[in-house]
Amino acid sequence: MTYIVNENCINCKYTDCVEVCPVDCFYEGENMLVIHPDECIDCGVCEPECPPEAILPDSEPEAEKWLDLNRDMSEIWPNIGQKIDELPNAKAAESETGKFDKYFTKAPGKGS
Repeated sequence: MTYIVNENCINCKYTDCVEVCPVDCFYEGENMLVIHPDECIDCGVCEPECPPEAILPDSEPEAEKWLDLNRDMSEIWPNIGQKIDELPNAKAAESETGKFDKYFTKAPGKGS
């Protein structure tokens, strides 16, 4: 089992999860984070730290479609190992639906 990040992270990009991750398996895109599934040790400490509940175990039915995206993007985006500020409109973006189709971008973040 591994954990994945889903579209709830898009335009929020809270990094509380990054701060508690013992293995630095988070990677940063321009407007979201992903987890490298081969680096995740399945400890689960990140899941409760995510305000928009964007982190799920891959055993959840809705997580399956996000596993490939997390794997693919973690291969091209930079690693992030420190907490940074969330995106400016993160609170408003938390409850928005359909964010992947509207906002997803393969552009990398800055990493840390």
